[in-house]
Amino acid sequence: MAAIRKGRVSLLTFCLGACISLLPCISVLGRIFQIIWDDFWIPLLLAYIACYNGVLFVLYNVQWNQKDVYKVAVRSGFLGTVFGLGLLINFSGSTWIYFGWYIIALSFFHFSEYYTTAVTNPRSLTLDSFLLDHSREYKLAAMASWLEFTIEWYIAPGLKQFHTISFVGLLIVVLGEIIRKSSMFTARTNFNHYVQYIKQDGHTLVTSGIYSYCRHPSYVGWFYWSIGTQLILFNPVCLVGYTMVSWKFFKERIYEEEIYLLNFFGEHYLDYQKKVGTGLPFISGYRGEM
Repeated sequence: MAAIRKGRVSLLTFCLGACISLLPCISVLGRIFQIIWDDFWIPLLLAYIACYNGVLFVLYNVQWNQKDVYKVAVRSGFLGTVFGLGLLINFSGSTWIYFGWYIIALSFFHFSEYYTTAVTNPRSLTLDSFLLDHSREYKLAAMASWLEFTIEWYIAPGLKQFHTISFVGLLIVVLGEIIRKSSMFTARTNFNHYVQYIKQDGHTLVTSGIYSYCRHPSYVGWFYWSIGTQLILFNPVCLVGYTMVSWKFFKERIYEEEIYLLNFFGEHYLDYQKKVGTGLPFISGYRGEM
């Protein structure tokens, strides 16, 4: 029940943060409010962030003394705020519109990882389920993509205005999200964000649904999602880098994971390997014999 409650809190606070995108609506109240928004939009955004974070702190950290829930609320609220800022950038008409698409995709991915885990496998739910602290390499890759976009936008803004390519990237991101979340909903308690070295009670081999098309749909979804984000930004350098690094990471991850899956399920997994591919190009996984 605690995990389910945390999932609800994450959804509520994500939506609360995303409501920052509604602040421009004050301009419909009259000319004075239009002027206030036009001249003071930055202080208004900062005031909104400060206010709702203050409310969360007082409710969860002081009045209810639920520090563990507060940590969830803060992270979800932050991701919701980034999502809302992405929407504001998208509708601003600036040349940063595709960066807005990118941060919408990025923030929703991390929030939905936590929320989907809360719904499908609450026993494994932790703060790490947000994947915000996935690895140092992941953070460096994200910062590299921001840096490339900014530099190329500054040098040649027109380079970031290829609508068709960015739109294709957005479609790939959405497809990647659907594939990954479908794998989580299909596997449910059999899904975990980390490679399992010991077979847990109740752990079964899932071969139905999306797993009947590829053995590792969660990795397939994440792989194409990461590539799609760089197409959205039209980052040629990071596009190549992300593709190579992600492919290498998942190749090694799948090889390692399948050693344990063969130990867990024996001939059943071996038969599954023969019928269904990994889903990723030129990655066959671990080939063992029983």
